[in-house]
Amino acid sequence: MKDVIIVGAGFAGSTLANLFANINKKVLVIDKRNHIGGNMYEETRDNGVRVHKYGPHIFHTNDKEVFEYLQKFTSFYFYEHRVIGYIDGEYVPIPFNFKSLELLFPSDKVKLIKEKLLKTYGEQKKVSILDLLNDSDDVIREFGKYVYEKVFVHYTAKQWNVPISEVDSSVINRVPVILGYDDRYFQDTYQAMPKNGYNEIFENMLDNKNIEVKLDTNAKDLLRIDTDNKKIYYDNKEFKGIVIYSGPLDELLEYQYGPLPYRSLDLVFEDRDENYYQPSSVVNYTVSEKFTRITEFKYLSNQVVKDNTTILKEYPLTYDYKNKEHVPYYAIFNDTNLALYKKYYDSVKDIDNFYLCGRLAEYKYYNMDAVVRRALDLFKEIEGVK
Repeated sequence: MKDVIIVGAGFAGSTLANLFANINKKVLVIDKRNHIGGNMYEETRDNGVRVHKYGPHIFHTNDKEVFEYLQKFTSFYFYEHRVIGYIDGEYVPIPFNFKSLELLFPSDKVKLIKEKLLKTYGEQKKVSILDLLNDSDDVIREFGKYVYEKVFVHYTAKQWNVPISEVDSSVINRVPVILGYDDRYFQDTYQAMPKNGYNEIFENMLDNKNIEVKLDTNAKDLLRIDTDNKKIYYDNKEFKGIVIYSGPLDELLEYQYGPLPYRSLDLVFEDRDENYYQPSSVVNYTVSEKFTRITEFKYLSNQVVKDNTTILKEYPLTYDYKNKEHVPYYAIFNDTNLALYKKYYDSVKDIDNFYLCGRLAEYKYYNMDAVVRRALDLFKEIEGVK
């Protein structure tokens, strides 16, 4: 008999499985895919290049505890992520910074804009594009409009398939304007990539005599949530142990209130007979092209694969829960969708032994470090650890 059942073998589920197994709880991990690692899963192409099957993932955090916890399962190498955008025929740093400014504006305009920005926002290292758009100074406001148009408007429309005016401001604020020449995409204290890839993390997390993993298994075939009587059934028997769910909550509850909306991606991998395809790991196509970005994985894996490389083009699309090829990547935050999620949440929140953890289960946007943090905190909550 298991003490804990966990649905999902990504960062949320694997972290919690490891933590419970380490206190001698018997844990069952269920995942409907044929592999562990969730969206972090990597595979090696025929040309020898290791790629992220579900799109690129870069580790960065300010959370020392999270970084130290993950270092138990793999070795990391120092890696600072740099992204460039293709704007008006130039490759420029993204987020937009003073170098981007110098590449796209005449020198006299550059000098004026820099002076205005530093005078107004000099105490800050970065500023929101929304602040620039609402600034009282005409020069700053015009600069803001340019960046907004070239970096945000078209890219956001492609990514979310709605006008930028309908996108939650938290999404827009993820990419600031940098007041200086720091061309790193992230400014976190800890920035690194796993030396041997992400798969090793999950293999080591789940390599425990107290953990059983069932792959190619849909939780709905084994797990039933009785929302009326606040009970959980596993294999048609009431289960009184702990159940942690990290998958889509609407799917588990049979879409009884309707499907939760997500954005998905059509990921197109291309193997190229050349050493490198582009000048950086990621190039964002903020205006041109139907895809949003191209990732070249050799920059991320630090592999040496001579005269071969693999790139990935990302084409955003609307998630169709009936299409088995679609993956729900990004929750679409608006009042209607959050109200719909609350209906699902309210139907399970009073089940004492049932917990939600992760992007899909909580209908939130989590970076990987935040998911691990959430799992660490949930474990402490369940076990009453302060």
